[in-house]
Amino acid sequence: MESRAGRQLLSTRVVRWVARLWTIGSIGLILVFLVGERSYPQIPAEWLGFLFFPFGISVGMILAWWREGIGGTIAVGSLVLFYVIHLTTAGTLPRGWAWLLFVAPGFLFLLCWFRSRRTVPAAA
Repeated sequence: MESRAGRQLLSTRVVRWVARLWTIGSIGLILVFLVGERSYPQIPAEWLGFLFFPFGISVGMILAWWREGIGGTIAVGSLVLFYVIHLTTAGTLPRGWAWLLFVAPGFLFLLCWFRSRRTVPAAA
C-alpha cells in the first residue's frame, strides 16, 4: 500500500516534469516571436518591460530546473514587474491570458518547491 507521502512525492515529480517541458515550449515560442517579429522596443520604459518579459521570465524558468524556489520567484516576479511597467507606461494591463501561459511553469515550479519543503522523508 502506497503512503500519502509517496503519492505526494510522485505527484510533485509529475508536476516538476510538466513544468520543465512547458518551460522548453514557452522559451521556444518566445524565441520564435523574437526572431520573427524583428520589432524591438523604442523607448526606455519599453526596454525595461522587455528586460522582464521575455528575458526575466526565461532566466527564472531555466534557473528553476535546479533551484525551483528562486527560479520560480524570478519568473513570476518578472511577470508582475512587466505588468506594473506596462500599466504605468501604457495605462492598461496587457490584454489576453497568453502572458500567463508563458509564465505558468514558474507557478508550477513554485508549487513543487512548496510541496517538496513540506514533504518529510520517511524514517529509514
